[in-house]
Amino acid sequence: MKTYFAPSELLINEDGSVYHLHVKPEQLADKIIVVGDPARVDLIASYFDDVECQIVSREFHTTTGTYRGKRISIISTGIGCDNVDIVLNEIDALANIDFQTRETKDRLRSFEIVRIGTCGGLQPDTPIGTYICSEVSIGFDGLLNFYQGRNAVCDLPMERALLNHLGWSGNMCCPAPYAIHSDKELVERIARTDMKRGITVACGGFFGPQGRQLRIPLADPHQNEKIGSFEYDGLRITNYEMESSALAGLSRLLGHRATTVCLVIANRVAQEANTDYKKLMNNLIQMVLERI
Repeated sequence: MKTYFAPSELLINEDGSVYHLHVKPEQLADKIIVVGDPARVDLIASYFDDVECQIVSREFHTTTGTYRGKRISIISTGIGCDNVDIVLNEIDALANIDFQTRETKDRLRSFEIVRIGTCGGLQPDTPIGTYICSEVSIGFDGLLNFYQGRNAVCDLPMERALLNHLGWSGNMCCPAPYAIHSDKELVERIARTDMKRGITVACGGFFGPQGRQLRIPLADPHQNEKIGSFEYDGLRITNYEMESSALAGLSRLLGHRATTVCLVIANRVAQEANTDYKKLMNNLIQMVLERI
């Protein structure tokens, strides 16, 4: 039996495009690169052989074109898991809901999604300039906890181990983390042997949630030390960023395949940062374009 989605639940613009992205179903490729920074969409598209369409709506910029015969869409999400929630649900709706009848389609379409971003390294062996592919993403943002089926796709033993390690069990003021594995085949294909692999923590903020203190004291000044010392099934937490958990979790629930690759631009252990990383980012972009 097909499901009907009311206008209040699925917002469609008068031109037939989805509400936030302003993208139409036929404008979306099966291979998708997502980025946080809208300016990075144009940077990646500069490597395309041809451009099919360019759509700009708020922080959501979309370009679809071809790279060496591969049709690829690039979409900017802006910063944060809340924006990823918008993008993932809307691209899935474009693929798997008939916008004329507002009902699910008979045959569901699956995307291959790679996020390219920047991050902060949390280990001595993740210095500035390291490329990290997220084998697992842990969400401190809480997004996936609002969706049915969350427990079926999460690594519950890893979640419990982390809660115990951080001392968050039973503390109502602490987040309820969720742990999601990236698509294995996609990780192997994208990371190969020249990217570091590990656990990525996606935070709900850039400062306090990532253990940065400016004028407001932290609830736990030792949070980063605890996170850096966590190890599970041979994996360590390698980096902080702000989107990977929502991408991995929603993709798994919706039947898409996803992973995140990031360039380390700050190492929290060494307390070093580099904001001039254009060449390193260009290299990472070209690697992903070749491998997606």
